[in-house]
Amino acid sequence: MYDMKNLSRISDLEANSPKGMDAFWQFDRAAFVEGAVSALTKQLAAVAVALTTQCPYCIELHVKAAREAGATDAQLSEIALVAAAIRAGGAITHATHMFDAK
Repeated sequence: MYDMKNLSRISDLEANSPKGMDAFWQFDRAAFVEGAVSALTKQLAAVAVALTTQCPYCIELHVKAAREAGATDAQLSEIALVAAAIRAGGAITHATHMFDAK
């Protein structure tokens, strides 16, 4: 299912829902503008989220953007471990629902 060529079909979304897609692109651009949080940190956060949601498109696009913003292999490796810890933590905390209240 995953093929970066599929992203060329975003134009179909734009053609069929131009207002919604325009709003999306404006929001997306605004979210990554340097502000109180650096562009690099925002891209590293995006990588962590992409790894957690396991979206291969997002992983590829945001790793590339993070590298363009100056991310090092060490930073990407650490952010991957943060994503793994959060994902594992979710499994542990949700596991508490397996036990009846006493």
